[in-house]
Amino acid sequence: MGRYRSSKFRHVYGKAASKEKCYDCVPITRNVHDNHFCAVNPHFIAVVTECAGGGAFLVIPIHQTGKLDPHYPKICGHKGNVLDIKWNPFNDFVIASCSEDATVKIWDIPKHLLTRNITSPKKELLGHIRRVGLIEWHPTANNILFSSGYDYKIMIWNLDTKDAVISNPVKILDAHKDVVLSMSFNTDGSLLATACRDRKIRLIDPRAGTVLQVGCV
Repeated sequence: MGRYRSSKFRHVYGKAASKEKCYDCVPITRNVHDNHFCAVNPHFIAVVTECAGGGAFLVIPIHQTGKLDPHYPKICGHKGNVLDIKWNPFNDFVIASCSEDATVKIWDIPKHLLTRNITSPKKELLGHIRRVGLIEWHPTANNILFSSGYDYKIMIWNLDTKDAVISNPVKILDAHKDVVLSMSFNTDGSLLATACRDRKIRLIDPRAGTVLQVGCV
């Protein structure tokens, strides 16, 4: 009979944090569909929120827990609902957002506490003709961003330019005939996996733009 190994976690129970250690009264959006409504890094938590007349998100210092001031400043430059937000893995003070307004915007977040709304992005990426549902930073190449839209295209952007408005992606991956629901890199960014509404998972070489493998769900 094999030796029985008891789990170290068998009698471990989680305990909810007190209200003072939670982010309270944060008006979370209901419009991100199946996407993430928040993104976190070592300095900030960003949360997509409701905003009249456009899309917005909040950026809260990670240690600023407790009740949020209802007039807390927002990042609000989109004309439609914000659908995804992602922090730059190489710079904790840069965040990307995409929206129903078919744009992707790059924002500089000040190191000091926000005192007013930020309405002007550092860069604006214009290429999709329908709403942009997903964005992903390349994990090992600085300033490379991938965006996926309801035009069924994945666009690759090089942000290492002085231009404030970028209209030409460096590459367009045109491998899908329906909406991409999820995309994820492997650790070195040499492979991109996508899940599509056509019920297929694709493994793509993003540099060559070729589909290496297709699996059915």
